[in-house]
Amino acid sequence: MRFAEALRELEARQPESMPEPDLERITRLAELLDHPELTYPTIQLTGTNGKTTTARMVTALACAHGLTTGLFVSPHVVSTTERLSVCGESISEEAFAETWAYLRPFLQAVDRFGRPVTYFEALTAMAFAWFADVPVALGVFEVGMGGRWDATNLVRGDVAVICPIGLDHVGILGNTIEGIAGEKSHLIKPGRPAVIRRQRPEAMAVLEARAGEVGADLLVEGAAWDLERRTEALGGQAVTVRGLHATYGDVVLPLFGEEMARNAGAAIVAVEALLGRALDERVLREALGGITSPGRVEVVGRRPLVVLDGAHNLDAAASLAEALGAFARERLHLVAGMFADKDVEGVAGILAPLAARAYACAPRGPRAAPAERVAAALGAAGVPEVEAFGSVVEAVRAALAAAAEDDLILVTGSFYAVAEARPAFVAG
Repeated sequence: MRFAEALRELEARQPESMPEPDLERITRLAELLDHPELTYPTIQLTGTNGKTTTARMVTALACAHGLTTGLFVSPHVVSTTERLSVCGESISEEAFAETWAYLRPFLQAVDRFGRPVTYFEALTAMAFAWFADVPVALGVFEVGMGGRWDATNLVRGDVAVICPIGLDHVGILGNTIEGIAGEKSHLIKPGRPAVIRRQRPEAMAVLEARAGEVGADLLVEGAAWDLERRTEALGGQAVTVRGLHATYGDVVLPLFGEEMARNAGAAIVAVEALLGRALDERVLREALGGITSPGRVEVVGRRPLVVLDGAHNLDAAASLAEALGAFARERLHLVAGMFADKDVEGVAGILAPLAARAYACAPRGPRAAPAERVAAALGAAGVPEVEAFGSVVEAVRAALAAAAEDDLILVTGSFYAVAEARPAFVAG
């Protein structure tokens, strides 16, 4: 089987989202595969924002400390192969096709029981199987959505990481912070540690209640561990983290913004909790000093400065606005494309005050908000000049044509918009 054929069969299982709260299909698959997801320890991550970057940091730290570590994240920015990697190397197209060919008869068997296996469930099963085949010494799994009913929640979850919880996927996970936190709280497993980023009080109450029910140990930011200091540095920032077993001072992190610094703290603590000891500070510095996170406050161009960030909800937009304070610029050119089921007007209200000019667009796909809606939201929020474009690429070209060397171009609103823009700046 070739990669293109495997990818076509996988894509035929779209849409990516879970049709209903149900672990039956992924459980059947795991049983037929003889539960590969239970053959290695796992760290599982959830939260509304920050989980992908934190997962990448966890993986880098674990690999640097000698653990062959598999990472499963979503969504991808350029290629589906980005979702499955081992110590920074994405699954090859050949290995992807081989794993799919192995998985295909099991998928077909489960399909016959009722509703077909979904796109995300199939990818999760691929990660389960491929990591076992490598084999890995640790699996790091980012949930696709929520927690309780997410396909990744079949893993043991030796350590859980819960990033800040806000309002997103409203109506699917719940309509309140408490409801969404309830879904995500199911990553907290009986008798296992859970690293908790700082939370809204209503979310924290839910997490504490879950920990009490199952006898889990909550390692809460600000109590068990903390970000003690951060200062701007060339190409990023320097952070000092008080961990569980040591304090790691002035670690250079080539990422921007306070949330990225706190993500680093959570990643350090998660690996400390897994290993039960302090980390080697020299190894830690090397691992975090080389970290990248595509599409998350990612600098992809200079003169003009170009930043890509998939800020698709209110909390992410607020974090992005804070992170942009690290960048000097004359004017900000805002290229924005969003999905219709997101808070387009709310995100526009946060980012509009930063922008001198906006270029509204619609990422490809049926979920996209019309460019005219995005343009209207940005105009109403106070951007002086706004224009709607037929595609992300057209909007990016217009911004590049209008921007001066000392300006900043920001592409944001949806990871799908970022993915469409990125090839204009990053090769491969």
